[in-house]
Amino acid sequence: MRRQVLVGALGAALLLGGGCGIPASSDVRVDGKGGAATEAGSVGGRSSEPPTRTASGSDIDAFVRNFLDAAAGEPERAYERVKLFVAPEHQTKLQEKKGSEVALNVVRLREAVFTGNSDSTTTVKIKVQQLGLLRANGTLAPPVATETGYEFRVRSAAFGGDDERAGLYVLDPPNVLLLSDNALQRYYQGESIYFWSSDGSRLVPDQRYLSAAVPDERRVNEVVKWLVGGPSDWLRPGVVGLPDRTELINNATGANGRWEVNLDMSGDDQTQIDRLITQLAWSLGDRQGELELKVRNNSQPVQDLEELRRSDPLYPVDAGPQRFGVYEGAIRPLDFAGEPSGVVPLVAEVNRTIVSAGLARADDKILAAMVVTGGRSRQRLAVGTGPDPVSGLSRSGSDYASISRPVWLRTVDSRPGRGLVVAEGRLYRFDEAAGMHQVPLNLPTAEVTAVAASLDGQRVALIAGGRLYVAAVNLDGGGVSIGPPRALVTSLTGLSAVDWSGENRLVVAGSAGQPAIYEISVDGALETPLKTDVGARVTHLTAYPTNRTVPLPSGAYMYEANGVAYRNSPFERIEVEQVRDITPPPTRVRPSNPSAPFFLY
Repeated sequence: MRRQVLVGALGAALLLGGGCGIPASSDVRVDGKGGAATEAGSVGGRSSEPPTRTASGSDIDAFVRNFLDAAAGEPERAYERVKLFVAPEHQTKLQEKKGSEVALNVVRLREAVFTGNSDSTTTVKIKVQQLGLLRANGTLAPPVATETGYEFRVRSAAFGGDDERAGLYVLDPPNVLLLSDNALQRYYQGESIYFWSSDGSRLVPDQRYLSAAVPDERRVNEVVKWLVGGPSDWLRPGVVGLPDRTELINNATGANGRWEVNLDMSGDDQTQIDRLITQLAWSLGDRQGELELKVRNNSQPVQDLEELRRSDPLYPVDAGPQRFGVYEGAIRPLDFAGEPSGVVPLVAEVNRTIVSAGLARADDKILAAMVVTGGRSRQRLAVGTGPDPVSGLSRSGSDYASISRPVWLRTVDSRPGRGLVVAEGRLYRFDEAAGMHQVPLNLPTAEVTAVAASLDGQRVALIAGGRLYVAAVNLDGGGVSIGPPRALVTSLTGLSAVDWSGENRLVVAGSAGQPAIYEISVDGALETPLKTDVGARVTHLTAYPTNRTVPLPSGAYMYEANGVAYRNSPFERIEVEQVRDITPPPTRVRPSNPSAPFFLY
């Protein structure tokens, strides 16, 4: 489980031993570290219910953490669970909502300050970072609340005694349901459901959260309800939902490896129904067994879920990744023990004056986009496509002071390749002829510094003004348009590089007091430090995105900082000895550093 990094006035002090009383007028600070005092049970190794009010005894630290976990679980009982932590005489101060209006404010606990009062209560002041709004449909929407802190009081639940078993109560509770990011990770299962892209060519994942308290026999029903409800708001411009007025007839049922889903859906298009079955098969995760889809009570042929997923894989990745880098202006293979090493898919005549590169395999051809040096320390985009090796390049009509690493929007058919690149702070789309066209973005700042494309080619991550964004891509009509970007909240500052490390995960470089690399979920709610002692600002970052079709290698990424390239697992510098097909420098001549590493897949 990820531990929160302490910030603010706390420094390094961690106080409050379990069960210790707090004298009047004392100030005690603790950070958001530590787990719940008691686990209430688990499903598949994941806790299903948060701890009860009395689980922490008189330990105020544990009680506050458990209070921030209390809302976790099925939405319709969220207020009931939280009110159990609130003193009976103060429960009316928490205004209760019903049904789809129930939403949890997910926060990252930054600091907690406990002050003992003369009336035997304790004032609790917590500093938080607002991460998002967890809705009843499993989506984490952007945060609505703007508060950076909350204040309430705590008292003993014992009457005229000092019985630790009675536990504690909250007085003057916040008038919103708070949920810590640790609770989101501990009591919910991240689920990917899938919608067809706007051009109908591929399935695109949509991140949802399902309470671990939901019984397994109801999980299929929840997934189908999510699909019927449509995609997340930020993803909507790049995908299509189910036909209008589609509704679930009764509940989806299942037992003994057989699942039955009955939908009221307009139209009798068999192609559309077949596509829905494939969509269901992938959205049901790794569940095994048979699926029977009924449309207005009319049964479709029973399908084996695993066979459906095997026959229609999510992503067009036929081979594992190969590592390359740039050495003295040319792309070179990188050799690491236990990994396959490839051959540069460019003829020697065009493999020169290269600064960085983005290469991809698509439909039995190579898509190659490179940043190359021009005159007067300027740069151009060079693009070449065709059978391996690529023998000709087209160059952009204009040169720029700086160009980011280009990325391709992966396709699943023979359509011409399209990609994205940042040049002088503006986002551009490019084609196979190196034509560059600026892409409009609705952002608070016009300055974009990095772009990365997901494996499905329908989502991008952007860094603009030092902040992180994700957005949907629409490829209808042969163009490239970007939907309204969604800002993600992270504890990192000064972001400098980003790439996709999984279906719903990003690897991001920035600062956590010093240069660091984190893995961050696509909605910003969950983050994991990967390396906190990078030593210098990361200027280049590339990852191989794991997915359910090609799951290995797990979490592989490479980066460049202060002109030196590194890889992870193990963390080590990429040495010149690991660059293949080069001539060793003469004796006493210092070799150049490998730079701009990337994966080809």
